[in-house]
Amino acid sequence: MAAESAPFTSLTLPVLPLDDEVVLPGMVVPLDLSDTEVRAAVEAAQAAARSEPGKPRVLLVPRIEGTYAKTGVLGTVEQVGRLADGDPGALIRGRDRVRIGAGTTGPGAALWVEGTRIEENVPDPLPGQVTELVKEYKALATAWLRKRGAWQVVDRVQAIDDVSALADNSGYSPFLTTEQKVELLETSDPVARLKLATQQLRDHLAEQEVAETIAKDVQEGVDKQQREFLLRRQLEAVRKELRELNGDKDGEESDDYRARVEAADLPEKVREAALKEVDKLERASDQSPEGSWIRTWLDTVLEMPWNERTEDAYDIQGAKAILDAEHAGLQDVKERITEYLAVRKRRSERGLGVIGGRRGGAVLALVGPPGVGKTSLGESVAHAMGRKFVRVALGGVRDEAEIRGHRRTYVGALPGRIVRAIKEAGSMNPVVLLDEIDKVGSDFRGDPAAALLEVLDPAQNHTFRDHYLEVELDLSDVVFLATANVLEAIPEALADRMEIVRLDGYTEDEKIVIARDHLLPRQLERAGLDKDEVAIDESALRKLAGEYTREAGVRTLERSIARLLRKVAAQHELGERELPFTITDADLRGLIGRPHHVPESAQDPAERRTSVPGVATGLAVTGAGGDVLYVEASLADPETGAAGLTLTGQLGDVMKESAQIALSFLRSHGAELELPVGDLKDRGVHIHFPAGAVPKDGPSAGITMTTALASLLSGRLVRTDVAMTGEVSLTGRVLPIGGVKQKLLAAHRAGVTTVIIPKRNEPDLDDVPAEVLDKLDVHTVTDVRQVLELALAPATSGAEPEVPVAA
Repeated sequence: MAAESAPFTSLTLPVLPLDDEVVLPGMVVPLDLSDTEVRAAVEAAQAAARSEPGKPRVLLVPRIEGTYAKTGVLGTVEQVGRLADGDPGALIRGRDRVRIGAGTTGPGAALWVEGTRIEENVPDPLPGQVTELVKEYKALATAWLRKRGAWQVVDRVQAIDDVSALADNSGYSPFLTTEQKVELLETSDPVARLKLATQQLRDHLAEQEVAETIAKDVQEGVDKQQREFLLRRQLEAVRKELRELNGDKDGEESDDYRARVEAADLPEKVREAALKEVDKLERASDQSPEGSWIRTWLDTVLEMPWNERTEDAYDIQGAKAILDAEHAGLQDVKERITEYLAVRKRRSERGLGVIGGRRGGAVLALVGPPGVGKTSLGESVAHAMGRKFVRVALGGVRDEAEIRGHRRTYVGALPGRIVRAIKEAGSMNPVVLLDEIDKVGSDFRGDPAAALLEVLDPAQNHTFRDHYLEVELDLSDVVFLATANVLEAIPEALADRMEIVRLDGYTEDEKIVIARDHLLPRQLERAGLDKDEVAIDESALRKLAGEYTREAGVRTLERSIARLLRKVAAQHELGERELPFTITDADLRGLIGRPHHVPESAQDPAERRTSVPGVATGLAVTGAGGDVLYVEASLADPETGAAGLTLTGQLGDVMKESAQIALSFLRSHGAELELPVGDLKDRGVHIHFPAGAVPKDGPSAGITMTTALASLLSGRLVRTDVAMTGEVSLTGRVLPIGGVKQKLLAAHRAGVTTVIIPKRNEPDLDDVPAEVLDKLDVHTVTDVRQVLELALAPATSGAEPEVPVAA
């Protein structure tokens, strides 16, 4: 029956506060009378009992953090004496629930309150649901008590039939918190209280079962480890005895691989794979070849710097200063590295070092002619970033396993070059230079360039798998620098994964700076000379760069400087020259001979190639950078009857088509240009490109061939100081071409002062160094007629044109 419908009895009782403790009806508890409040309440109850029949009565009220509960328990003082420890105490039995009312006065120092006794009515007979609840509670209580070995209490619980008394019996449960006991105390309905007590007991048993399961699992794990430890010790002892029987006392392995793997700082998946291999190694016999394979693999894994990283130097100004000090020119690469460091610094400051499992690596391809410093630039980049540097030479590599590694089942299997580079660097974020990536070949063993697709893809290389390691390797923080001479030789899919940075060669002024600041000090040291003993004047360096060498890079220039210093050193040792000595441009001929590359403009007019009609100067791009290309044209004798077009000079199909287009244009527009085109019908035309052993192709010689033929027919010479490049169409339009920067640098090196390029290539002039543009008169044209006006010298009045005739 609910508490609201129960009859009430008014009471006035002294309060006995219980700090963080609850007594329910039916419980018998001993209390320590040394506590002032407990003694005051008991004494007040005893004083009141002298005038009333019965035992002294107190009100047991829980007090939690200084706050009294709203419901207490009427308790009777059964006995006053001494507790087991000798202190004075009282034995009190809980009787009925009392709802606490207002405070009042009474004898003694105790606090007196008025209260109303809550009479509990339980239906008789019990409904079926309540009976089932009683059975469930007794079963749960019995199970819990048996686990604790409290068999006598089991019988006592089983003997309780009253619902209210059974529910209040939970007050003895040590696992209930004070708040849970207060909830039981304040629940006046016996059936609801029994449901609450049953639920609390059920929850505790569930928790206890989980705790026992965990404890059992832990114990089983400990037992397994102990058993495994004992078995391994026995295995070691057996192996030791076998080695002694075989007379191999020194055969013990110096390293315990299991201990090394467990002590190493490995990623979790790598550690699991390594421990599996250790298990295989321990099971394998000493004679099994698999043991040596596993040991080699474990050594490789343990030597890898899985969690080693160098801190990037985020001094952007300092990095730029290092790049400027170690390399002159190459502004595009320096700016790209500076941008990369600046972005890395900002990402690091904002906690964006790792996004989606990937770090901020970079893949740059440095494309340019030989000798411009692509390889040495990689080391400077590593120096500027504060990273380790490692070089991987790819020239001539034809086996895909060189990149990805060999399967471990093969004899002599090794990891690929990328893994070996990381191991050699000792860091997971080095600068890796993939040298000569355009020289990678392919054969029946696979295509190494295809294996590089994953390595150089920033979206994939954080989970790179080497065939030998067979565990994931994170390459996303590596800065890859690839070098190549020819971009077209790199597979398109591979080039698409890299950021292309072109190095188009040095200007003459840059070569002078490089020679003075870098090449000369290095060659002085190699020649055993001091900088105070031999110096090279700037005029001598300029002449070396302009007339003794003609290249995009500086390798030949460095060799020329080395020859000079060797000559001076030898002359000094022979007593022919005193030191110190300064080499000027006048001394060059006596030391290393005559110049090899005298500009056309500096030659005698009669000796120049363009001193006769039919010769024009073009510009081309080769694997060694830009170069000057001459085109010669001649007409066959009409008596020979050899009509048509003849092309020589090892030309490609595109260049042959350009010659046909140039000839067709002049045939159809000759009258407009005032050219004797009748000769083109009856006489054979021969166009030759000198340096016949060098293959040539491409459309950019179109206007050069047109100019050479126009010069041949008109008898007007092509200006010596003019060079040109551009594709020609059948209507005479000049179409854009590539490699403008390289071609203008080549024209500058050759002493050309006027250059003709297509109008649509005008934006490419922004990439040309300012000092080169200042010395060149660049004309942009859209039509061949403009080219002829600029390139052909004025006709000499009254003079017959000297037309070269082919033999």
